[in-house]
Amino acid sequence: MSIDQGARIVIAGGGIAGLSLALALKQALGEEFAVVLADPALATAPRTDNRAYAVAAGGRAMLETLGVWEAVAATAQPMTEMIVSDSRTKDAVRPVFLTFDGEVEPGQAFAHMVENAALIAGLKSACERVGVELRPTGVRRFAAEDAGVDIVFSDGARAEAALLVAADGARSKLRERAGIGWVGWSYGQSGIVATIGHERPHHGRAVEHFLPSGPFAMLPLADGGRLGHRSSIVWTERTQNVPALLSLDSADLLAEIETRFGLELGEIALESAVSAHPLGFGVARRFVDRRLALLGDAAHLIHPIAGQGLNLGLKDVAALAETIVDAARLGLDPGSPDVLEDYEKARRFDTVAMGAMTDGLNRLFSNDATPLRLVRDLGLGLVDRLPGLKRFFIREAAGLAGAPPRLLRGEAL
Repeated sequence: MSIDQGARIVIAGGGIAGLSLALALKQALGEEFAVVLADPALATAPRTDNRAYAVAAGGRAMLETLGVWEAVAATAQPMTEMIVSDSRTKDAVRPVFLTFDGEVEPGQAFAHMVENAALIAGLKSACERVGVELRPTGVRRFAAEDAGVDIVFSDGARAEAALLVAADGARSKLRERAGIGWVGWSYGQSGIVATIGHERPHHGRAVEHFLPSGPFAMLPLADGGRLGHRSSIVWTERTQNVPALLSLDSADLLAEIETRFGLELGEIALESAVSAHPLGFGVARRFVDRRLALLGDAAHLIHPIAGQGLNLGLKDVAALAETIVDAARLGLDPGSPDVLEDYEKARRFDTVAMGAMTDGLNRLFSNDATPLRLVRDLGLGLVDRLPGLKRFFIREAAGLAGAPPRLLRGEAL
C-alpha cells in the first residue's frame, strides 16, 4: 500500500465534468498543485458512443479558454436555428409555434452540437498534457477530517487531499457514502438516442417536436455518413413501449423513427446503434459535505427536454474551479467549509430553477389533453411574438444570463 502526500484535489469520475474541472484546476494552479482524476473506465478502450450534446455558448467559451475547443471544432456543428412544433405522431401537418434565431450575439451561435467521444478524447489529451494524474481506479472509501481527507482507491493505494470531488454520476456512490440525501423521481420515460443519416442538409437547424409520449428532438451534426448529412435524435418515449421498439428489426425501427423525423430531409438511415436511457429528475439535498463537493450529475439530474443537462454540469465546473482557484491563491484551504459554502451558494438556486423548469415543461407537453394543448400552443405563440422574451431565453440557454463565472465568459482563471 502506498500513500501519496501530494494530492491536493482528487476528482472521482472521468466524464466531461470531471475532466473539465481537473484541466481547469491544473492549468490555473500549475505544477505545485497536484490534481488526481480517478475512474476505472480510464483503463478500458472507449466504447462505441452515439451520444452528442448541445454545448451552449458559455460552455464553448470555457472549452476555448481551456484549449480544448480546437480539438473538437472541426466536427462541431453550430445551431443556426431552433424550431418548436406541437402535434400528434400521425398529424400530416406539424405547425411551427416557436422559432429561435441561433445567434446569441452576431456571429456567435447559442450552441454547438459536439459528439461525446470527441469531447472526452480532447479533454483527456489536454489533462495528460498539463500533468493531471489520470488514475484508472475508483475511490473505494474516504474519511474526512479537519486537516484533510484520506482516500483509499480500489487498488489499495491511498492519497491525502484537501478536497474530494464526486463527479461519479447520478448514482454516485460517494454521495451515498457521505449520507447526502437525494430527492427525485422517474418520469416513466426513456430517451432513445441514435445518429441518423439523411440525404438533404439540415442547415444547422434543430427541431423539437412535442408529441404525446414526449419530445422528439432532431439535432444537427457535422456532415458525414453514407447519405452525406447527419443528425442526432433524442426520442422521448414511454418506458413501457421501449423494449418492443428496440426489439424491432432495423427496417421497422427506421420506419418508426421516420414517422417522427418526417420527410423534409429526404431519405434517412441509421448511422449508429440505438440505445435507451431512463429519464428522471433528481437533486442532492446538499452539494457539499465535509471536504466533499458534488459535481454534475452527482448533484443533479434533469430531463433533456431543453438540452441543458451537460451545460448545467459545465456551470458547476466553472463555479467550483473559480472558487477553488481564488481560495488557493489567497493561501486558503480549498476544502474548508467557507470555500465549499461559496460553491453551493453559487450553484444551488440555478440548479433548482432549471430542474423545476424542465420538469414543468415535460409535464405540460408530454400528454395529449386538449385543454393543455390549447394553453401551451397559445404560450408558445405568445413567446414567438415577443423578441425581448425570446432573447432572454436564448441568453439563459447559452449560459450567459446574469453574472456567469469567469470561465463561462471566456476569461482565464
